Amino acid sequence: MNFLKDILFDKTDKGLRLRSIKDILYDILISKTDRTSIQFFRGIFVGGVCVLSDMFLLYLLVELSGFHYLIANAIAFIAGTVLNYILSIIWIFTSRGDYSRNKEFIIFLIIGAVGLALNSLFMWIFTDGFEIYYMTSKIITVIIVYLWNFFSRKYILFK
Repeated sequence: MNFLKDILFDKTDKGLRLRSIKDILYDILISKTDRTSIQFFRGIFVGGVCVLSDMFLLYLLVELSGFHYLIANAIAFIAGTVLNYILSIIWIFTSRGDYSRNKEFIIFLIIGAVGLALNSLFMWIFTDGFEIYYMTSKIITVIIVYLWNFFSRKYILFK
């Protein structure tokens, strides 16, 4: 609930004041911010865009090109990670940390590599272990790996 409270209310001398819709939308969509609640919301949106592109590419590689689902998953995940990096530096995280652009991207890729390892592990467990359709496994896995990716980027890279 603190997440919503942080977005919907301002602290004043007299307590909490409900913010206007215009101010809320401006903060969520436009303003540069270090507020974790807004960054988390933006991260969900960006993550959604990246997941859709990741899943679309995964499906194309498996169904149309005949790739094994784990290889296709790795390719699609990497493409989604690069897109996520671009959108993250443009819209989600305003503070750049203490890294050069090259070092920042390398750290982003390392965090993404851990995410890919987790993604592949859970895809394999759900698909081969529990015999769940690979696209359903992907949806379950995305939710788990999103938390790793967002919070590691927030507190390791863009602190």
